[in-house]
Amino acid sequence: MLIAALLFACVAANAQEAQASIKFDKTTINLGSFSETEPIQKCTFTFKNTGDLPLVINQAIASCGCTVPKYTKEPIMPGAAGQIDVTYNGKGKFPGHFKKSITVRTNGDPSVTRLYIEGDMTDASAE
Repeated sequence: MLIAALLFACVAANAQEAQASIKFDKTTINLGSFSETEPIQKCTFTFKNTGDLPLVINQAIASCGCTVPKYTKEPIMPGAAGQIDVTYNGKGKFPGHFKKSITVRTNGDPSVTRLYIEGDMTDASAE
């Protein structure tokens, strides 16, 4: 009986260790300098599931409405890659430096990752 209990405890401990894990290539992307005459800028964050179970992105929320993340809704299998496409729309915003965040929540480790985009929108009249 004692051996069965120990065996069960070991199996349960190993099962708890198996999980999805998200690893981003980079967590900050600098969009550089662009004119307010071309206020829409796009970039892509790439990641890999380095865990043992399928990875699910539960949500990706931007810090403001000018930044829109689009992500894969299907589970990402272990060893597979995925991406989060981000569109920044500076139309109607003041020229200058900006930094926006995207909070990504997953079923993996870490469960929350914060991504950043930044750049400098130049005044069209200064061109």
